Amino acid sequence: MLLNLLLGVPVMAVCLILQSTLVVFALRFYVNRQVNIRDHALGSALKILTVVMLILIFGNLAQVAAWAALFLFIGEFDEFSMAVYHSAVNFATLGYGDIVMSERHALLGPLESINGILMVGISTAALMQTFQHALRRVLGNASL
Repeated sequence: MLLNLLLGVPVMAVCLILQSTLVVFALRFYVNRQVNIRDHALGSALKILTVVMLILIFGNLAQVAAWAALFLFIGEFDEFSMAVYHSAVNFATLGYGDIVMSERHALLGPLESINGILMVGISTAALMQTFQHALRRVLGNASL
């Protein structure tokens, strides 16, 4: 169990740093372009929000790849593609169970799931913040 924590917690920290950095980047992108959102023009808002979403999703996918690299490094998988698939299932908390890791590293799956919940939550919060702001601009600062 200690080995899993020593392997998993640093990856969780790297994921937090990565996602936090990309959230700041995405929010700066939005702030710098929000003036382009014309009042009552949903299309202009959606273009900017789509880029914000893509930045945040890129962060989540990079984290899936980081966990997959760990799984490959410790010898749980022979192919990166299978490690990525398993990692994505863990990160998204799907828990299919079609591919499982060895008993020795079994705790890494739940650690990645906890990490995924937190990182997707951070992404969701950032996207909702920008969405709400853009919606107020589109609706003419209407009270929601």
